[in-house]
Amino acid sequence: MPYEHLLVENNGPITTITLNRPDKRNALALEMMHELTAAFTAVGESDALGVILAANGPVFSAGHNFGDMAGASLASARRLLEVCTDMMDTIQSIPQPVIAKVHALATAAGCQLVATCDLAIAADTASFAIPGGKGGLFCHTPLVAVGRNLGRKRALEMAMTGDPIDASTAADWGLINRAVPAAELDAAVDDLIYRSTRGSAESKGVGKHAYYAQIDLDQDKAYTYAMEVMAANAVTADGQEGIASFLEKRKPNFAPPSRHAH
Repeated sequence: MPYEHLLVENNGPITTITLNRPDKRNALALEMMHELTAAFTAVGESDALGVILAANGPVFSAGHNFGDMAGASLASARRLLEVCTDMMDTIQSIPQPVIAKVHALATAAGCQLVATCDLAIAADTASFAIPGGKGGLFCHTPLVAVGRNLGRKRALEMAMTGDPIDASTAADWGLINRAVPAAELDAAVDDLIYRSTRGSAESKGVGKHAYYAQIDLDQDKAYTYAMEVMAANAVTADGQEGIASFLEKRKPNFAPPSRHAH
């Protein structure tokens, strides 16, 4: 489908989705979020092996468009946040690894977007903030994603002070995988998405879904769930091919991905 606020490019097995409203600081306006949900859904149903989320312009994303919230009723504010949550959930529900390529400031729901992606690499020109603590609207929903990446004290420091952290601090705190010089961002993202899409696509898709399903369970429940998923995957064609290729000391021959169910 044609997109007004995004660019979608397929480069072999990797799809790049680029936020393309630089004049609006790539704010997550309602239309932008609908398009992102549609784009990620389409990629999830395709034979792509991995997804890069990038942005054009001087800001990665400034978060919610306050114009959508000004004068809003409770129902319309709730609906806006439901659309945002659905978009974030879609990123984690698709089977492919999704890596955020962050070149500049990601703030509020823009920071939430980075935290939601499976992986993230940032240039040393990037920074991250959930600035609601400085104003009158606390970053409640961004903190859900950020708080699942950081420890409590650091997440609350970001939320309560509203101050930005630089890319190296974001890497140290666990918000991103690593920070690199800006000139090396493209190469670092390409390297990580390549390494993250090796192996069986089917197995990796199940693994991504299972990770998010178990991560907040109590340990005994997490093991019970993960054991069942792993046992079921051990007897699939790709599971048995992986085992056979290891024992026979040869390269595996995995089936192409099937995206009809995930």
